[in-house]
Amino acid sequence: MKKSHLFAVLAAMPTLFLPSASFAAVYIKYSNQDSTKYVMKVQMDGLTKEVTFNGSTTGAATIQGSGKAAMIETSCGKVEVKDDSKIEIKNGCIKVL
Repeated sequence: MKKSHLFAVLAAMPTLFLPSASFAAVYIKYSNQDSTKYVMKVQMDGLTKEVTFNGSTTGAATIQGSGKAAMIETSCGKVEVKDDSKIEIKNGCIKVL
């Protein structure tokens, strides 16, 4: 093997064999029965974030972070949601389906 090829293979080995950082997020499918658009606080990874649910619609929202679960604060209390959860919003309250 030529020295230049050997050097290229040896230089590439750390990037091939070292673990890479994996990213995660919480993806939520929602149905908002209220005509009100809600912006709710979310606790994830020790940080406070926000998620928006548009009024009178069905949609999806993604909460960026490194975990697979998040705690959403509503007027009815805190609700834990996990990745790929389906929720219903009615009267400002979240119900996990």
